[in-house]
Amino acid sequence: MSAETLAAFDAVIDVRSPAEYAEDHIPGAISAPVLDNEERARVGTIYKQVSPFDAKKLGAALVSKNIARHLEERFSAMPREWKPLIYCWRGGKRSGAMAHVLREIGWDAWSIEGGYKAYRRFLIDDLATLPGHFRYRVIHGPTGSGKSRLLRALRDGGAQVLDLEDLAAHRGSVLGTVPGRPQPAQKMFETLTWDALRKCDPSRPVFVEGESKKIGQLQVPEALMHAMRSSKCVLVEAARETRIALLLEEYRHFFADLPTLNAQLDCLHALHGEAVIEGWKGLAAQGDWPALVSGLLKDHYDPAYHRSALRNFVQLPDAHKVRLDSPDAEAFEAVARGLLDRRHLEAA
Repeated sequence: MSAETLAAFDAVIDVRSPAEYAEDHIPGAISAPVLDNEERARVGTIYKQVSPFDAKKLGAALVSKNIARHLEERFSAMPREWKPLIYCWRGGKRSGAMAHVLREIGWDAWSIEGGYKAYRRFLIDDLATLPGHFRYRVIHGPTGSGKSRLLRALRDGGAQVLDLEDLAAHRGSVLGTVPGRPQPAQKMFETLTWDALRKCDPSRPVFVEGESKKIGQLQVPEALMHAMRSSKCVLVEAARETRIALLLEEYRHFFADLPTLNAQLDCLHALHGEAVIEGWKGLAAQGDWPALVSGLLKDHYDPAYHRSALRNFVQLPDAHKVRLDSPDAEAFEAVARGLLDRRHLEAA
């Protein structure tokens, strides 16, 4: 299930249901279900409540209908030399049916032995060792210091970047939800992380943000977390005014959605007590966003950062320090240029 194996095919086709595909799939795979969500549920119910024979009759009819539709709508224009790789849950009936029809037409269609489950076992095993192949430069700094923006500036400047918060669709803090982007399933997050890592060059450093073990509801792979925590660090320093300005931009979507903001603040009751939480809600109700952000920095974010960062990242006391002078894009570009200086990279 190596990258070289996948690259040998013109297409990877996932014939599982849309729900299975949405939870996780092989990178680059296209969804061509031979049973949709409702059809798969119907067949399963009949299998359990009536008989396997009746379930197979219905399933065969549905699978045949859906394969015919995919042939007409998606595959009819493919050339004679087209070579697809097909998989389902365990490499059984669904992928076998699709592969059989495509081979009968004349295409060199293959199916994955063991299906998605075999791919998943391979990914878990590879994620246990792959992170150790790289040298990381871990971007640190308290909340609001622009670490994610610096990663983007580094990427724009040609650096190798592993942006875990982008992959997780979450900024990692209590107010870290990204508007319009629900977090992926844990399995999909692991696939996205693996796919990003396998494309990196081990001879060059990989810039990554110093994360906690969880980003929102998602767990960072253990081997990657271990590698990051033992790596060299870059510490971003920024004035409080700069940090407030950056967070005000990130939190803009909360300004028009006080119920959601208040619900997130309620998650901090156990840490800060009702009086503090109600005070923050009051500032939000008044629209005093700078005061709210300042209070969150002083009483929540900064103490949490100082409690955890030094304890978990052993090289942070010796971090290379950079200064962010403003929230403007030019300031991030200047810091990125300094970090991408050849002498700095050679020391990475």
